[in-house]
Amino acid sequence: MGKCCKCNGRVLCMCLLPCMMTGHLLIYIMVTIFVTISYTPSKITIHYIAPGISANSGALASHPLSPFWNLHLEHSALWNHLQHSLDRHYNPILKGNMSGTRRKPIAKLPTPIRDECLSGCASHKCSKPPLYDVNNIPERMRSFVNSMHCRCYRMLINQPTMCKRNKTRFGFNYPMLLIAIKSQVGNFENRQAIRETWGRSGFVKGEFNKKGGLVRTVFLLGRQDSSTGPHPDLKNFLDLENQKHRDILQWDFMDSFFNLTLKDLLFWHWLEQYCPTAAFIFKGDDDVFVRTDALLDYLNNKWKEHNLRCTSKNETDMDLFVGDVIANAMPNRDPSTKYYIPESFYRGAYPTYAGGGGVVYSQSLALRLKEVSAKVCLFPIDDVYLGMCLQRLGLSPSHHPGFLTFDLPETGRGNPCAYKSVLLVHRRSPKEMLTLWNRLQNMKSEC
Repeated sequence: MGKCCKCNGRVLCMCLLPCMMTGHLLIYIMVTIFVTISYTPSKITIHYIAPGISANSGALASHPLSPFWNLHLEHSALWNHLQHSLDRHYNPILKGNMSGTRRKPIAKLPTPIRDECLSGCASHKCSKPPLYDVNNIPERMRSFVNSMHCRCYRMLINQPTMCKRNKTRFGFNYPMLLIAIKSQVGNFENRQAIRETWGRSGFVKGEFNKKGGLVRTVFLLGRQDSSTGPHPDLKNFLDLENQKHRDILQWDFMDSFFNLTLKDLLFWHWLEQYCPTAAFIFKGDDDVFVRTDALLDYLNNKWKEHNLRCTSKNETDMDLFVGDVIANAMPNRDPSTKYYIPESFYRGAYPTYAGGGGVVYSQSLALRLKEVSAKVCLFPIDDVYLGMCLQRLGLSPSHHPGFLTFDLPETGRGNPCAYKSVLLVHRRSPKEMLTLWNRLQNMKSEC
C-alpha cells in the first residue's frame, strides 16, 4: 500500500511539473507584455520639412525618425517601386528574398521604366522616353517622370583643357578647388558677378595671406526651358560669353528645377574625364556668396589632417562632404510650392542631406558618388538626391555652422564683421555680391 502511494505521488508530481512550468512561463509572458504596453518611448520631433525652413539649422536631431533605406515596398509610390526593383537588381541576397513571401509582383511596374532604370539610357533613347500612365503624377512633374530613366545627354559646350596641368608662377599645376555653379542660360549677370568677386579663377590666397590654392570655376547649364513661356533666343549671347571666359559647361537637356539632379550626374562624369586632379569641389547655386579665402583655409587644414591620418592609418580616400546639414526632413506635400513631392511619386522620410545652396566635397568622394549614383534612381530635388547617394555609400554629410543656406539674421546682413565666421550665405543678387565683396576687403582692418 505504501509503495502504491509513493508511486502515485511520483506520477502526480510528473503530471503537475509541466503545468507548473507552463504557468510560470505564461506569467512571465503576461508581465513582459504589460511592461511593454506601459512603456512609452520619447517622442522625436520633426525638425524640418524639406528643403528646410528659415531657422537655425544647427539644432539638428540626434538620430533619424526611421531608417531611410529599408526593404519595405511602398506599393503606391512610383519612385519607391523603381528603387525597390533597382535594389534587388544589384543585391543578390535581396534577389533571392522573394521565396516564401507573398508580395505584390514588381513585374506589374511598366516594363520599359523598370528596364531603363536598371540599365541606364543609351544616347539614341534620350529623345524618346518610354510612355506609360502618369495620371497620378502632377502635371509639373510629368516631364521629369517621363525622362527620369535617361542619364546621358549630348554636350553642347565643353572646356576640356580647364584643368590641364600648367605650372603657374606659384608652383601649382592642379586646382586646389574646383567651383561648379549651377546656372541658367539667362543668368548672365549672376555669372559675371561671381567671376568678378568670389569665383575668380586663378591663384587665391587664404585669409590673412595664409596658404591658398589654385581655383578654377565652371558654370553648369542645360538648354533654355521653353515650357515656361516665350523667351528670346540667347544662344548667340551665350556663345560670346563662352568665347570670352571659357568657363561654360552645357548639356542638351531642358534646364528646369526638377532637372538640377542631372547637373550633378553629368558634372561627375565630366570631372572624371577632364578634371580628375582637382582636390576639392564646391558645388553651389549662382545666387550664393562664398568667402573663398576662408574656405581655402578650411580645406587646407582638412588636407593636412587627412595626410596625417594617411601616414598613421594607411588611408587613401578622403570622404569629406560639408554643408548646412538637414536631418529628419519629410517631403513637402504642399502643392503650391516648387518643392512639392506627391505621395504618388515618393513615400517615406528623406535621408540626412546638406542644403543645396552650396556644399564642398573631396574629389575622391565625387568619383565614388558618380559610381554609386547608378544604383539610385533619379530624384527631382538635387540636394535630397545627394543625400540618398551618400546614404548608399554609408556616409553622412558633416555640418559646418559657416554654411548659412538660410542667410544671416536680417539685422546683421549689412555689417561686414558679421561675416567673419561665415563661409557661405545664400540669396545674394549680383549687385549685392559686388557690394559685399568690396566691403569684405576692409573687414580685416575693421574687425
